[in-house]
Amino acid sequence: MKMNNLKSCWNEGRTVLNGWLSIANSFSAEIMAEQGYDSLTIDLQHGFVGYEQATQMLQAMRASGVAPMVRVPWLEPGIIMKALDAGAWGIICPMVNTAEQARTLVSCVRYPPTGNRSFGPTRVTFSAGQDYGQHADEQVVCFAMIETAEAVENLEEIVATPGLDGVYIGPADLTLGLTGRKYRTGFDRTEPEIVDAIKHILHTAHRAGKKAGLHNGSAAYAAKAAEWGFDLVTLSNDVQLLRSAAAASVQQFRELSGGASQSSQYVQPGGY
Repeated sequence: MKMNNLKSCWNEGRTVLNGWLSIANSFSAEIMAEQGYDSLTIDLQHGFVGYEQATQMLQAMRASGVAPMVRVPWLEPGIIMKALDAGAWGIICPMVNTAEQARTLVSCVRYPPTGNRSFGPTRVTFSAGQDYGQHADEQVVCFAMIETAEAVENLEEIVATPGLDGVYIGPADLTLGLTGRKYRTGFDRTEPEIVDAIKHILHTAHRAGKKAGLHNGSAAYAAKAAEWGFDLVTLSNDVQLLRSAAAASVQQFRELSGGASQSSQYVQPGGY
């Protein structure tokens, strides 16, 4: 069986650099997979992606060697098991607020006797190896998202869950959950109380022997999170990267052309 690149990075003492896929397209997933990320996460919760499209994106990423993960829409056994059978090397589950929910998540990811995952590794048998069933529980990564006041209150019990590899912080929802609409929504938090909460989650996870991941909006903040000790940092997403690159190229053109809005010359069909 192929080894999970996430586990390899951690065994080497490196922070995993994770990318994020919200665009439902196998070609854009293939492009992202060739850019040097350690892992890429397909977002089935807020991304514009369905299950059939996600399987095509997993197939497109296979050649790159990047570790594919899936953020599932919710704590629902069916989609978690289907994502794993399709080839996800890791599951990120949103809104895990209690130890009971964490145990439910683990039961969906692990085969008996650790969990209750049904055996039917349809595609992953080919992408990971014919002996996948024997080693899946050792290689598949299971992350519970911590993003509410309730989850923070129950954090000690959540990270004590056997079979849970780590916690993943969604800073936008965490800020809403802890402070309501006191602050703007978004990533890269600078408010002392939110930064303290993020570091509290990180240190609580590490004391329990678990990994901690953080979603970031910029490379600078992701690098700072790595310095804090985060084991996995997500850097932006494909939507934001496309928007930023497009906006930058338009702005550069406007600046170089003096801001003038000129009609382009008509080109005959087939002409260049």
